[in-house]
Amino acid sequence: MGKAEEDQQSPLLPSTMEPSESVKRTGTIWTAIAHIITGVIGAGVLSLAWSVAQLGWIAGPLLMIVFASVTIVSSNILSDCYRYPDPYAPTRNRSYLEAVKLYLGDKLQTVSAVFVHESLYGGGIAYTITAASSVKAIQKSNCYHTEGHQASCTYGDTLYMLIFGAVQIVVSQIPDFHNMQWLSAIAAIMSFAYSFIGLGLGLAKVIENGSITGTLSGVATTTVAAKLWLAFQALGDIAFAYPYSIILLEIQDTLKSPPPENYMMKKASLIAILVTTFFYLCCGCFGYAAFGDDTPGNLLTGFGFYEPYWLIDFANACIVLHLVGGYQVYSQPVFAVAERWFSKKYPDSAFVNNFYSFRIPMFPRFQVNPFRLCFRTVYVISTTGIAMLFPYFNQVLGVLGALNFWPLAIYFPVEMYFVQKKIGTWTKKWIALQAFSFVCFLVTVVGVIGSIEGLISAKLS
Repeated sequence: MGKAEEDQQSPLLPSTMEPSESVKRTGTIWTAIAHIITGVIGAGVLSLAWSVAQLGWIAGPLLMIVFASVTIVSSNILSDCYRYPDPYAPTRNRSYLEAVKLYLGDKLQTVSAVFVHESLYGGGIAYTITAASSVKAIQKSNCYHTEGHQASCTYGDTLYMLIFGAVQIVVSQIPDFHNMQWLSAIAAIMSFAYSFIGLGLGLAKVIENGSITGTLSGVATTTVAAKLWLAFQALGDIAFAYPYSIILLEIQDTLKSPPPENYMMKKASLIAILVTTFFYLCCGCFGYAAFGDDTPGNLLTGFGFYEPYWLIDFANACIVLHLVGGYQVYSQPVFAVAERWFSKKYPDSAFVNNFYSFRIPMFPRFQVNPFRLCFRTVYVISTTGIAMLFPYFNQVLGVLGALNFWPLAIYFPVEMYFVQKKIGTWTKKWIALQAFSFVCFLVTVVGVIGSIEGLISAKLS
């Protein structure tokens, strides 16, 4: 055991608790792209082949392009809200909730906080489910290779979720976004790796089949209602795969200036979304072209592919490593908000504010804050527990994606844009953006309905 020493001078979350001007920002457009890709390309990419299968060759790819365009518009609007009251003012909004409070007031900040934290928390649940599925897929792949493709290779999820949770308890002690650029870089590399592998395996399968499978209308069902449920759920899955509005301002707050942060963030967002859309289209379309109506819900864990087993193992290992970083991208904002609130509420509490230095032989000295250790550990345990109760990949992604798409990616950014640009009611721009918002609201409604129906059906079956 290490020797504990009380450090009375260390504030909680020095990178986020200090005045904005004292924070040393060293991020570049490339670190921002890495953060975005880490947050965007994750569990969602693996479900896109299934989504294309439900929607067909016309609607599937088209909707991915539409969602990409919507995400670019939304991110551009939100990046201008980093500073208040205009993109070049001195006051910084270092998180989504801070921006909503300054532009729209306390009441709407409270409403947005519910969606933001539910979305971030849900992202942790989804990543836990996906990581466990990928570890299980490695075992199944080795089993099928050894015992044959007809063997009964059945494994549970629980143990792997517990292992992933244990890893996250350790990794969650990284203080904040400013200290995890290396983790995002590794995670982004992993995301490229397994996306390329999924793309390559799908292409190879199409070549092996000698034809492109699938239809213009997608998977056939026995009833119109069943088709609608699946199509609505597919919308939710695609919605989950794109928006990153809730972490955009945290990422933007890492960028050094000049040039202006909003300029760099818009450029980083455009590059990152173009890259991810390319991978999404390739993975989704090649997966559907390879398997048609039999497209699995998760392209790399559903065992449409059996060989080469070592490549499938490697791809799933890359997924797990990526999700270790992706989980943190979605959890760090929650940690920061909670720790800032408790530090402000209990400024004299040693449990909340003090750090203790530990020195373990052969390791550098590190600092532990009791509140950070306890809160983050309980948070990880809770996401792991819920993932164990609802281990349904496509359905969970659909619910989370659809539920949060309109309020977080569209409604609040558009309303802040109205305030910042002083756009009057019933002007042409106001009507156009309100129509845009309403269409996105309908997408959220139908996506939530279809995904909840799928989740209930999966739980009862």
